[in-house]
Amino acid sequence: MNLYLFLQKRSTPGGENISNRDIGKNIRVNEQIRAKEVRVIDSDGGQLGIMSVREALAVAERRELDLVEVSPTANPPVCKVLDFGKYKYQLHKKHTQRKTIDVKEVKIRPQVGEHDLQLKIRNINRFIEEGDKAKVVMFFRGREIIRPELGMKIYERIIQSLTGKYQIEQQPRLEGNHITMVVAPKA
Repeated sequence: MNLYLFLQKRSTPGGENISNRDIGKNIRVNEQIRAKEVRVIDSDGGQLGIMSVREALAVAERRELDLVEVSPTANPPVCKVLDFGKYKYQLHKKHTQRKTIDVKEVKIRPQVGEHDLQLKIRNINRFIEEGDKAKVVMFFRGREIIRPELGMKIYERIIQSLTGKYQIEQQPRLEGNHITMVVAPKA
């Protein structure tokens, strides 16, 4: 019995299968629609009203498109007049096009030179433009930890020098023997 449960296809609450190649399998199209009446939406997004499935199929056939059930749980079910192949492609693209955001780390020191600091700022700007987050870490060694305000001044210079659309996700704060700040692209 447990083996049978393991081999069953997993599906989401909406009825769509989890695997990408089966995205359009559980969507009813044209003659597969079982409801008596459906709310029909035009391919441009305009409402055509509530009508029988036969009338809706006739409208779709006149426009040489398909009648696709987009919301089967609504009362009455919502169907849209559109090209089903294009709709499946867009669903597939939406499921696979999630970009992962990386966190790139930039290490600096309290006694950093001007040119080195400008290079680090350029790298932070590049990371933000590419859509990644940048974690700026400043390490203190030995007696440098006595003057954390020098590190905070460098962070202020970094923030003033940043260009483009960004947001500071984590303000600079002292954690042990280092100061950390996280900068992310603005959504």
